[in-house]
Amino acid sequence: MASGSENDLSCPVCCDIFQDPVLLTCSHSFCKVCVETWWRGKLTQKCPVCKAVSGQKNPPRNLALKNLCEAFLLERDQRGSEDFCSLHSEKLKLFCLDHQQPVCVICRDSKTHTGHRFRPINEATQDHREELKKTLKPLQDKLKLFKQVKGNWTQTAEHIKDQTRHTEKQIKEQFKKLHQFLQEEEEARITALREEEEQKSKEMKEKIEALSREISALSETVRVTEEELRAEDVSFLQKYKAAVKRVQQRPLKDDPQLVSGVLIDMAKHLGNLTFNIWNKMKEMVCYSPVILDPNTANQELILSEDLTSVRCGVKTLKLPENPERLDRCSVLGSNGFDSGTHSWDVEVGDNTSWFLGVAVKSFRWKTVKEMKSGVWVVHFKQGKYKAFSRTSPPTVLPVKKKLKTIRINLDWDGGQLTFSDPDTNTHILTFTHTFHEKLFPLFVTFSGCSLKILPVVSNGNDGHHDDSDDNNSDGGKYLQFNNSDDTDDSANNDDEVSDSD
Repeated sequence: MASGSENDLSCPVCCDIFQDPVLLTCSHSFCKVCVETWWRGKLTQKCPVCKAVSGQKNPPRNLALKNLCEAFLLERDQRGSEDFCSLHSEKLKLFCLDHQQPVCVICRDSKTHTGHRFRPINEATQDHREELKKTLKPLQDKLKLFKQVKGNWTQTAEHIKDQTRHTEKQIKEQFKKLHQFLQEEEEARITALREEEEQKSKEMKEKIEALSREISALSETVRVTEEELRAEDVSFLQKYKAAVKRVQQRPLKDDPQLVSGVLIDMAKHLGNLTFNIWNKMKEMVCYSPVILDPNTANQELILSEDLTSVRCGVKTLKLPENPERLDRCSVLGSNGFDSGTHSWDVEVGDNTSWFLGVAVKSFRWKTVKEMKSGVWVVHFKQGKYKAFSRTSPPTVLPVKKKLKTIRINLDWDGGQLTFSDPDTNTHILTFTHTFHEKLFPLFVTFSGCSLKILPVVSNGNDGHHDDSDDNNSDGGKYLQFNNSDDTDDSANNDDEVSDSD
């Protein structure tokens, strides 16, 4: 029985697929031979289906329908030939396991397949489908991974643009502050110059006016006396006494001297100008010994604009997955240390759960037992302070007073990491270990209160704190952990340290 598609492509007269179809004016189509045979011997050319009279003895060919019929026949022939043996024209019902090809029952008994194993087509199809699915599975997984990586890369590309825009905005804001400071400083210095100019110009004006009055008075006396000198003898003698008296009454003051110190003090205004401005600029800027690296910050953390404080946020940020990014609410400092001594203070304030210390770059911390690299930290939670490292078990520290600030001092070459309270100059503990890798400041917080890196305050030693006397301070007990390279790490990774709040 013909399928629906075959019915649509069948001639109503011969009930077979259209052969060279023609189109009547009533829109019905027929094979050209069929309609000519139908009309033969009839006086009028009527449609075999609707009996409508056709106004054309030679109706036009239906090319579109002809193309559809030819495509259908070609597809049917191909489909039919796939199901039959090309050698014996028998239906392919078996599958030769040795030749891995469908065969007919005659092929099974032929010499070509002597001693071969066979399965029914449906069984072999099911087995091979499952095998192909297994073979395809790695490719599907790889494709899924590629799509995930592409999605992450796309997100990374957008994040790079966001980082650029945000960083550019911060740079402009910082330079705006500097420009404003320089502009205000320029205006202040020019104002001071103008004030000095006004003051000294006023002084010179007053001196010039006073001297001008004196000159005017002397000039008048000289003029009158010179006129009397030019008078006739009798007249001159008559006025002589009065003239002498007038001249003698004019007091002769000391000669005016050149004024000292009235010129603009250019040296004061220009001397070391840029240095003085820079020195004053230090009052509005500060130096942070550690800068947080936002590319390592876990998605749950929020960093300050200047990258010197961190807190745990309410919402998880949408950040791309990158190899540097840490887990467990962690973030590293941007610069690592593989030599020398380094010190930084962290204000913990009212933060209720935190880790502070150092870690290697490859450090990951999904759980305490899953640590993959070195870490040396002090942990605070529920009012207790603990020392913890990869090579030493969690140890409760005898800290009685709640700490507001922690000072961390790393002596990489000396193999010591020291924690102290700078407010009371009290030593807390010291890890001793031979370091081999670059160490980065580590910050972990599960609280909405910030951990803030304090700026360095110049006190004659560039802000570095000397812990040499802390061991003998009266404020606390000296603790030291010796961590040798041969320590069995697996025995000390205790689950006692937990980040869940």
